[in-house]
Amino acid sequence: MSEHVDTGVVERRFDVTIDGEVVPGIIWAPEHQAGPTPVVLIGHGGAQHKRVAGVISLARGLVRDAGYTAVAIDAPGHGDRVTNPAAADELMALRGRIAAGLRTGSAVSGSPRDADRWAAARTRAVREWSETIDMLGAEGIVAAGRLGYLGFSMGAAIGLPLIAAEPRITVAVLGLSGVPPGASALEAAARRLTIPVLFVMQWDDELISRDDGLRLFDAIGSRDKAMHVHPGGHRNTPLYERRTHIAFFERHLGH
Repeated sequence: MSEHVDTGVVERRFDVTIDGEVVPGIIWAPEHQAGPTPVVLIGHGGAQHKRVAGVISLARGLVRDAGYTAVAIDAPGHGDRVTNPAAADELMALRGRIAAGLRTGSAVSGSPRDADRWAAARTRAVREWSETIDMLGAEGIVAAGRLGYLGFSMGAAIGLPLIAAEPRITVAVLGLSGVPPGASALEAAARRLTIPVLFVMQWDDELISRDDGLRLFDAIGSRDKAMHVHPGGHRNTPLYERRTHIAFFERHLGH
């Protein structure tokens, strides 16, 4: 691992190798921590990566405001894992479709082949997060019962099956996602959830329909669940909402 310190936050770069493929990640931790702290895994959005501004801001807020440790990894085909021109072109095309959808109010769509590739990438991402948790445990970074997950948009779509399959995650903040009719795998994963969940939704989301977002919240099987709804589009969640995320984690993971 390589690391540097910035105003009380230690940032460490790490790699996890799975089936010969390197999965790069970052750990943000308090500079003078003594022993393991609560840990929050951060799943980034589509066409983003582990060091996008929103992830860094969330991670440093968790460290500075709560004394937590935050962890992010690049999802398949994102960030440092784009290593060839064809993959880079495909990623840029996806970014273009997302940007066009945000401008015109139309949903991002793809072919059945795109859907199959996304499902395979999501399955791989779930495994990569589980093996990252293994690494965090082996390094003494996370203690039992003190692990949370935060993910929006693509990060929520990956988080749902991860949380459903991973008993070490005990609380989650999810949002900017939904289950359209026919998305049986995601809906089934949501119904298996039993941990406390805070769900964040934008009432005028250009990418996720209101009905799909409400359907996802309704499907979440947890008895302890809450929804925060804000007006505006996919990228308009107010910054003050981040403080409620931290407070939700503190309520369930402690200090």
